[in-house]
Amino acid sequence: MAKVALTLVIIGALNWLLVGLFEWDLVSAILGGASHRESSGLSRVVYTLVGLCGLYCVKFYSDERTEVR
Repeated sequence: MAKVALTLVIIGALNWLLVGLFEWDLVSAILGGASHRESSGLSRVVYTLVGLCGLYCVKFYSDERTEVR
């Protein structure tokens, strides 16, 4: 269950990375809805940082120090 949650968190963070960098919402594009989002510069910085943190979390799949059951 923890790996499923980690996967969804990473997908969400990567989606925000795409919104922050390109103003493009992958989840909306796949599931229907407006895939282009207009955002302020500051919010795009926050979205990009959240996305980069999601990329960082990918390492938790193989981190031996983290016990995932």
